[in-house]
Amino acid sequence: MIPLAEQLRPTSLDTYIGQEHLVGKNSILRTLIESGKVPSMILWGPPGIGKTTLAMIISQTLNRPFYVLSAINSGVKDVRDVIEKAKNENGAILFIDEIHRFNKSQQDSLLGAVERGIITLIGATTENPSFEVISALLSRCQVYILKEFGKDDMIQLLKQATSHIQVTQGKNVDIKEYEALLRISGGDARKLLNALELVVNNDTSAEIEITNQKVQTVIQQNLSMYDKKGEMHYDIISAFIKSMRGSDPNAAVYWLARMIEGGEDPVFIARRILIFASEDIGNANPNALLLANACFDAVNKIGYPECRIVLSQAVVYMATSVKSNSTYKAIGNALEMVRRTGDLSVPLHIRNAPTKLMKDIGYGADYKYAHDYQGNFVDQEFLPNEIKGTKFYEPGDNPKECETRKFLVDRWKKYGY
Repeated sequence: MIPLAEQLRPTSLDTYIGQEHLVGKNSILRTLIESGKVPSMILWGPPGIGKTTLAMIISQTLNRPFYVLSAINSGVKDVRDVIEKAKNENGAILFIDEIHRFNKSQQDSLLGAVERGIITLIGATTENPSFEVISALLSRCQVYILKEFGKDDMIQLLKQATSHIQVTQGKNVDIKEYEALLRISGGDARKLLNALELVVNNDTSAEIEITNQKVQTVIQQNLSMYDKKGEMHYDIISAFIKSMRGSDPNAAVYWLARMIEGGEDPVFIARRILIFASEDIGNANPNALLLANACFDAVNKIGYPECRIVLSQAVVYMATSVKSNSTYKAIGNALEMVRRTGDLSVPLHIRNAPTKLMKDIGYGADYKYAHDYQGNFVDQEFLPNEIKGTKFYEPGDNPKECETRKFLVDRWKKYGY
């Protein structure tokens, strides 16, 4: 039987749910599709948000040959076979799912065909293409970011699904409560429809009421069926990060082992450790970032299986390190201020003054060179006048940042440290 998610796959932009910034009326990608001038592109976003569907719609709208490869089980030979076929066709589209899993030589094999227009490449990835796609290929593609479905999008999808079930199966499905279905899906439309289908198929009656309790019971009983291969990816990486954040090296190493045994890319794991070192440890232990970076470098150099040892060392270090998210919060606070206040003027006294005219109108005037003062410090304003005295950084409660706090208290009375 065809899965519900496949039955409901939209076939046109008008029936495609979400991604209004890309395919809504007068949007950039929709305009290109309707003009027939679609560039090679990378679709970047979380799983289950319509990347494959959008690629299929583009092909159907343009009436072009459509080839699909999965980077998990395809190689250079498969790519070359498609390119050879495409030479005799008019602008064939090659869709590569999980293109981030292609290595450099596999991505290199696409360059010539993309450059000459033999194929229009559409790559789908859940990972940042800046890291995962080689620069030569990336420069030949447009990158479009797809967003997670919002609550309204998911509810609209569920309503479509219940109507479809009534027509095709004769079952009247009444969703009394949406929260459990939405929570289980995590913004993934495929997981949402899989969960709904599981609950409906578990009930043989013609009138089905769906409540939060019913969803939780059915999903729990069928967890192994629901969590198809690959769908646990984000749950496990979440457990891995939260275990390190919670300072539990045993749990962190367990989830590391689960990822390794499941075939996860070691570079992906190393990158998450590198992010964690700054986000969750930061200046409470600056050595964590150095070790994480060394781990990332080593993993790239030696590969699996030996890199598992390096990963384990880094994970245990991160889990047992003192924690702080103060710098993570600081940049978040600063970005929020920038978005709220816009491009505030740089104060004149700290502007660069490379020309005489700039000096004459006050650029750099009254700037105090810190090294000319005792302790290499002098109190002066560095923020725009509209937000002067605003504190973005609050040191964490740990030995290293307590020293930082003392440093700031001795110098900056206006920030209230």
